[in-house]
Amino acid sequence: MSVSNPTLITFVIYIAAMVLIGLMAYRSTNNLSDYILGGRSLGSVVTALSAGASDMSGWLLMGLPGAIYMSGLSESWIAIGLIVGAYLNWLFVAGRLRVQTEHNGDALTLPDYFSSRFEDKSGLLRIISAVVILVFFTIYCASGIVAGARLFESTFGMSYETALWAGAAATIAYTFIGGFLAVSWTDTVQATLMIFALILTPIIVLLATGGVDTTFLAIEAKDPTSFDMLKNTTFIGVISLMGWGLGYFGQPHILARFMAADSVKSIANARRISMTWMILCLGGTVAVGFFGIAYFSAHPEVAGPVTENPERVFIELAKILFNPWVAGVLLSAILAAVMSTLSCQLLVCSSALTEDFYKAFLRKGASQLELVWVGRIMVLVVALIAIAMAANPENRVLGLVSYAWAGFGAAFGPVVLISVIWKHMTRNGALAGILVGAITVIVWKHFELLGLYEIIPGFIFASLAIYFVSKMGAPTVGMVERFDAAEKDYNLNK
Repeated sequence: MSVSNPTLITFVIYIAAMVLIGLMAYRSTNNLSDYILGGRSLGSVVTALSAGASDMSGWLLMGLPGAIYMSGLSESWIAIGLIVGAYLNWLFVAGRLRVQTEHNGDALTLPDYFSSRFEDKSGLLRIISAVVILVFFTIYCASGIVAGARLFESTFGMSYETALWAGAAATIAYTFIGGFLAVSWTDTVQATLMIFALILTPIIVLLATGGVDTTFLAIEAKDPTSFDMLKNTTFIGVISLMGWGLGYFGQPHILARFMAADSVKSIANARRISMTWMILCLGGTVAVGFFGIAYFSAHPEVAGPVTENPERVFIELAKILFNPWVAGVLLSAILAAVMSTLSCQLLVCSSALTEDFYKAFLRKGASQLELVWVGRIMVLVVALIAIAMAANPENRVLGLVSYAWAGFGAAFGPVVLISVIWKHMTRNGALAGILVGAITVIVWKHFELLGLYEIIPGFIFASLAIYFVSKMGAPTVGMVERFDAAEKDYNLNK
């Protein structure tokens, strides 16, 4: 293996630190609520950075810089859409969901919240939403494992198969051991690493290419259209990229962070921290891909790996421009991005299987210790399925993510958003919303209609289905009372 020792040592130290945090969290995990939501004890900094890190996965440091490197600034519409979507999610959903889950049977998972909020005695809502989580999240986990494998493959010259296991092992270890607390504490460390890497790298690339003016001239000489925000785009194309922002309302791993905040009061502060972090990270990502155009056109002798796979642009710049020790830290940031998202997703899948299948239908009287161990075993099961899905080396990170993101955004987004804002929503409305959203995404993706990103029609149709089906019935008195009590609680404390 052609490996520079400093990079390897940095990686090993970083992974060991993450597993150590997992062991510390293990000591604080006594029951299922601790394992799934950390006993609702997260302060504003951890809530903010953990929501940010669990959202920004490997695509932030690989998929997006690769897209910008290939096509120029016209790809940055995704980033703009994401910032708007994340802000609206913090504004409308975060605080309200935190209060609503508490008032609805102290719900630990989204299916749990839906079944309490809509008094679903049949268990149908719980099963369908848990199945949607498992299907789309397993695809999502696979994308994280592909990104991790790419990193180990290009850094240490391993084969893709070996890299697959190496990248996934550490994440599985600390998620397995420490559950939600481990995931949130490690996320906070990982978010700090990511922002450090994304502010430092573009500055150093600028200096290496000879300053701002030289860089911009080099990009212009290579392809003057790189600066054009509307290059090769159509109205539908821009709307599709901006539509990514809609996905936020329905991502279980981000919504779980809101549910775990220690109180509504910490949400406003968390929103400010999270949005600042996100704008800086996305700005840095766009800059890495964009300045990379100038650097590799000036140094074509080292551009081979990037030409082969543009998603490597950040990895290669880190390896070329930095001292091996610093490069090790920067590459750990990619690993951090991958691990932070993967760990959240494994946990959400495990909690869906444990809380919404095992406890709800198989063993109602199971002890807390038993449930925690079932949760741990489920982490392993989901991870193994995701590794099997990721085994095809042709997988592109961004493609996998976009499908899963759309699936959640359309199936859960409207249901979550409308359930915390509109008190007249009914169980059948929620069911219709989830089914219409998920089916629209799958059908639309299959037929690729109008070239529009499948989340947008999915979101619109699901919202309409919720409204019209809810109008056909009426919520029970209990549902309206709980909604009003939660809303009052929210307005008093926000």
